[in-house]
Amino acid sequence: MAERGVGAVVIMEGDAIAAILTERDVMKAVAAGQAGSAPVADWMTRHPETIEPEDTTDHAASLMIHGGFRHLPVVVEGKVVGIVSIRDLMKVALDDRSPRGV
Repeated sequence: MAERGVGAVVIMEGDAIAAILTERDVMKAVAAGQAGSAPVADWMTRHPETIEPEDTTDHAASLMIHGGFRHLPVVVEGKVVGIVSIRDLMKVALDDRSPRGV
């Protein structure tokens, strides 16, 4: 994750999402003293919420806020096509409200 500069990775079982592993999950492992030796399966979040590309940014933000997470896989017909982060949503919100040309 650090090497690629990403805050989350999706764990797949075939074509289906099995789980998501986030920076927060890794930090929980570190805090428990299991940083390098812990299997991903022990710390990943199974069956994460997902959205589809047609869903609104408001819907994505609502899922994240109420679910207490910062990364949301985007799927089309059950296949992962991306991940939207709370940072992505903040960029949209700020671009919509900030003055142009600044």
